[in-house]
Amino acid sequence: MKKNKVEHYSDKEALEFHNSNKSGKIEIISSKPMTSKRDLALAYSPGVAAPVKAIAENPDKAYDYTTKGNLVAVISNGSAILGLGNLGAIASKPVMEGKAVLFKRFADIDSIDIEIDTNDTEEIIKSIKNISKSFGGINLEDIKAPECFVIEKKLKEILDIPVFHDDQHGTAIITSAALINACNIAKKKLNKVNVVINGAGASAMACAKLFINSGVDKNRIKMLDSKGVIYKGRDNLNEWKNEFSIKTEDRNLSDAIKNADVFLGLSQAGVLKKNMVKSMAKNPIIFACANPDPEIMPEEIEEVRDDAIIATGRSDYPNQVNNLIGFPYIFRGALDIRSKTINEEMKVAAVHAIASLARERVPDEVVAAMGGERPVYGKDYIIPSTFDPRLISVIPLAVAKAAIKTGVARIGIENFDNYSEQLKNRLDPTVAVMQGINSQIKKNQKKIVFADGEDENNLKAAIAFKNSRLGIPILIAKEEIVRKKLNEIGYGENFDIEIINSTNEELRKKYTEFLFKKLQRSEGLLQRDCDKLIRNDRVTFGACMVSCGDADAMVTGNTRRYSASLEKISKVVDPRPGEIMFGLNMIVNRGKTIFVCDTTVIEYPDEKQLAEMAISAARVVRLFGFDPKIAFLSHSTFGQPTTDRTKRISDAVELLKKKKVDFKFDGEMQPDVALEDMFQELYPFSEIVGNANVLIMPSQHSAAISYKMIQSMSRAKLIGPLLIGLGQAIEIAPLRSSTSDILNLASVAAYSAEIIDYKKN
Repeated sequence: MKKNKVEHYSDKEALEFHNSNKSGKIEIISSKPMTSKRDLALAYSPGVAAPVKAIAENPDKAYDYTTKGNLVAVISNGSAILGLGNLGAIASKPVMEGKAVLFKRFADIDSIDIEIDTNDTEEIIKSIKNISKSFGGINLEDIKAPECFVIEKKLKEILDIPVFHDDQHGTAIITSAALINACNIAKKKLNKVNVVINGAGASAMACAKLFINSGVDKNRIKMLDSKGVIYKGRDNLNEWKNEFSIKTEDRNLSDAIKNADVFLGLSQAGVLKKNMVKSMAKNPIIFACANPDPEIMPEEIEEVRDDAIIATGRSDYPNQVNNLIGFPYIFRGALDIRSKTINEEMKVAAVHAIASLARERVPDEVVAAMGGERPVYGKDYIIPSTFDPRLISVIPLAVAKAAIKTGVARIGIENFDNYSEQLKNRLDPTVAVMQGINSQIKKNQKKIVFADGEDENNLKAAIAFKNSRLGIPILIAKEEIVRKKLNEIGYGENFDIEIINSTNEELRKKYTEFLFKKLQRSEGLLQRDCDKLIRNDRVTFGACMVSCGDADAMVTGNTRRYSASLEKISKVVDPRPGEIMFGLNMIVNRGKTIFVCDTTVIEYPDEKQLAEMAISAARVVRLFGFDPKIAFLSHSTFGQPTTDRTKRISDAVELLKKKKVDFKFDGEMQPDVALEDMFQELYPFSEIVGNANVLIMPSQHSAAISYKMIQSMSRAKLIGPLLIGLGQAIEIAPLRSSTSDILNLASVAAYSAEIIDYKKN
């Protein structure tokens, strides 16, 4: 079992992340237009009167006319924050905001955090009861035991919406799924396994209950708290612990673990020793889930057992027990059928959906999203990855079916196949794209030059690139400036990233000779001119590093205009033979992904350039996992109106038809015709109308203006511009790019270096 390095972030970087742009991690925006007086009248007075009356007459109409049906409250009193303990309600707010972000990111659920400033159980119950009508579900978080048991139990009795304490049930659901598969692989029967649970908190008890509901014999479960085994007759057991007391002579973990089939740790680091592991039954199942450090490290288990199936709570080992696999999708299914609760049947359905998903052959599109490596059901793959895009379409479906079957759903689902497709469409496509790229480049670490190494955002991106194990960053910078900036952003000046510049005489001489050989005839430069370029310009120096094989790829920009960087790179690197060079932007808005070109290079392309651009764009879009459907845009649609400026666009379409390319295309057409399916009825002869995902713009002006307007005036996500057709893996970040923008471009550059053989040009 291979261990990877854990990612590191400085406290200063984490604080800056939470305070950048706007403070915190969530905001509220309107889902309706708010531009005209009429809009405001409909949104507030007098327009709200109609839905108010409808809801007063039938409260269930709140699901139709308000956000209730897709809104979850994330509630805590801060009495058990992560691994930090009781730090109070307001201290828990960053965690609860984070949970709200996860709901949105993984299941498209809107969520608001609520921190209740009291440790009084009755007050908490009363507070939640009084606000519950606003929400479709309640997610309890970081509330200490045993209060969390009382609060959840009472709320489930008095409320008619799902109440879910994720610390308990999320862990239980994922662990139960893992146990089912581990027993299957180890050839053990659920009703015959002897289970030891070290820990007696909320999650441990929830795990024990769900184990039992999944088929484990209650009398074969031994639970331990800080005082040892919970046995019949032990003094001072509360009602919750007493439920799991059994008749046994065992008093400590060493006793209980002998011949045990399963160990589940939800306690603290280091409590399970190697000699205890040696005493377990054949093919032991060991889930060491204490965070951040498990009860025993997987390497220690492997020193004494080669037959163990191991899971931890950590992302740097296989089989991560992570609640993210569960809670977003369980709530998604519950909300979609307006469930009154999340009952045991719904939890068990989620367990079996997760377990079954891990046993299925992973399809090609999921392999691409996971970086090109196909996981295979076995000892090191008993739980799906947290980033498996199939989770959104599998778990909510199972949960919804169970809710409908058990009579807790307010509405049904007419067509489950359609529902499954609707669930898939909730995912942000860029997430899967970048996740797949990042997973791929982690396997074969590339050396990536960050040419503007003294720029703070470039430096942060290089640090993130290294910490995320995406590759090996190289900074072109003055070392003393980098050391100073590292201190400023909270890393200390000894952070281990290679720093290089033109004071390296050997490299300077090498690159000067390379550049002189390349430019002496084409631009008439003397050797001293080339030496000056190498000494004084980091972009030129970095491009030479890539061209001479001292690095695999480069990212630059953010400190100068795009055209200035491109001009310098073009002196060093030629276009790929047979390809046109242009800029391509990926834009994602409301779940729809489009690619726009050319945004950066060719000012006014002719028909031949437009056609070649389409061919190259189709190749690149396929690398990202999309089926290219290309629209040539104009102010006219299929010749109406016809002008001199539209002719080259229609000519480009005719050129492509003669080339008999292997992708769909059409034009010329206006952008709304290309993107909106309402126009399909008007132009039934075209497969591109309403379906386009690649937009070939008539000029750089229109392309750049369009994507910058989208970027400034909408909540669209952008990746790029990507520099297509260059003879090396080099990307340019526009002025004022964020750390994330630069990091994405660095990943794309590394990916290009991995999948494109530039030597064959």
